[in-house]
Amino acid sequence: MISQHDEDRKFMGIALEEAQKAFSIGEVPVGAVLVQQRTIIARGHNQREWRQDPTAHAELITIQGAAEKLQSWRLIDTTLYVTLEPCLMCAGAMLQARISRLILGARDPKAGACGSLYTVHKDSRLNHQIDIVHGIKEKACGKILKNFFQQLREKQPSLMT
Repeated sequence: MISQHDEDRKFMGIALEEAQKAFSIGEVPVGAVLVQQRTIIARGHNQREWRQDPTAHAELITIQGAAEKLQSWRLIDTTLYVTLEPCLMCAGAMLQARISRLILGARDPKAGACGSLYTVHKDSRLNHQIDIVHGIKEKACGKILKNFFQQLREKQPSLMT
């Protein structure tokens, strides 16, 4: 039988595949996968530039896809795998969707809302909390981001100032 840690690594690997898709189209490489009972319900990657939509984050695209597939906004007993710690908007959407677990790759010290800057997932004043596991495939998740921003600086140094 596969351990929970091994299962988490497997699905984070699939989230990394989504992040690579984002990288290949010039988006910040973040990928997400939503799983229920060991089955992928939805997956997505950042598409803000492609869609010109500030809400087109990997997490929101994945949550919307799952809600459509399950025909329910309540994504109870699901686990979301994300290569980068979610921002406030995405963390809020996860709480609204009643996602049970969040598995994170890299932390986001500039915008992370699940432990780095904010801890909204544990706020007892809200009607839902999310269990979080940090650091699954953290090096690989951080590396793809580092490579993306390094390439961006080399191509267009004026964008990074």
